[in-house]
Amino acid sequence: MRPDVRHVVAHVRVTQRRVLAAIHVAALVATVGCHAARVRGAGAPPEGVEARAVRGARLAQNRAIAAGELDRAAEYWTDDVTVRRGLGQPVTSRAAYRRLLEPSGPADSVVVYVRDPERVDVSDRWPLAYESGRWAGHLGRATGPVVIDGRYAAQWVRRDGRWLIRSEVFVALGCAGVGCAYAAVP
Repeated sequence: MRPDVRHVVAHVRVTQRRVLAAIHVAALVATVGCHAARVRGAGAPPEGVEARAVRGARLAQNRAIAAGELDRAAEYWTDDVTVRRGLGQPVTSRAAYRRLLEPSGPADSVVVYVRDPERVDVSDRWPLAYESGRWAGHLGRATGPVVIDGRYAAQWVRRDGRWLIRSEVFVALGCAGVGCAYAAVP
């Protein structure tokens, strides 16, 4: 074989190896990406009308809490709502839950809670929905510094055409500043 032909053949083989390596890398990246999408829930069907309604109700309640409109915020809970607070304290009833959000000291010591829904699942059979996400307690206002935060889950029930929260569980996972002094229920 002539030297210039050997050079071309060698170049083709190197190019083939690079192309195969690139295909293998692309396949690996695609596999990892698909797995990550499944783990995150990406690629799931878009939320339906009811899931969007639950998410909208949560965001409206967040706005009411941030504005200090506690009667409006309480409209999103059933009368018999049950809650397990972030550090373990139990709360039962709409009235008791509302009292927890009332300012009890100077405005700069008030903690404003914000829930950030990440997932909403609605039953095809019953008037029930499940919401999960992250929550944070902000000092002074909804945009203030976060002093405590974590994860939450909520059960929603549809009554008279409205989605209401029947039960919530919050778990504190992080803190900063004064939030680190809060005590957990043993």
